Amino acid sequence: MDNLTFWVRIGVLASVVLSPLAYAVTPVEQLAAYSAQAGAPAQPARGQQLFTNRHGKDWSCASCHTATPTGEGKHASTGKLIAPLAPAFNPDRFTDTAKTEKWFRRNCNDVLGRECTAGEKADVLSWLSTFRR
Repeated sequence: MDNLTFWVRIGVLASVVLSPLAYAVTPVEQLAAYSAQAGAPAQPARGQQLFTNRHGKDWSCASCHTATPTGEGKHASTGKLIAPLAPAFNPDRFTDTAKTEKWFRRNCNDVLGRECTAGEKADVLSWLSTFRR
């Protein structure tokens, strides 16, 4: 193994070990990572409030995902159908860290006018995780 390959492998390993979201492959693991980043346990009631209320912008999360995100939603401006958001009703939700981060970034900007904090993400995900089939 040459020096470049060695250092690339070390860099990849370090990024995996140092990133609290690197191992998040289930909603439970994703929630634990956000809670650890926030330094506090998630609060589902706070997540529900963040999800269903408007925060100075035109939309809330519920504008597209519905107030009870166990069924299909519809994008408020494009009309595109959105699969259920609650993990119990869509097993693919919150299993891909990059995709989760992408959508939190976009949607938080639409709803809050900024990115969500780790605590806000934890709160919303903890509330979404309360829904059961």
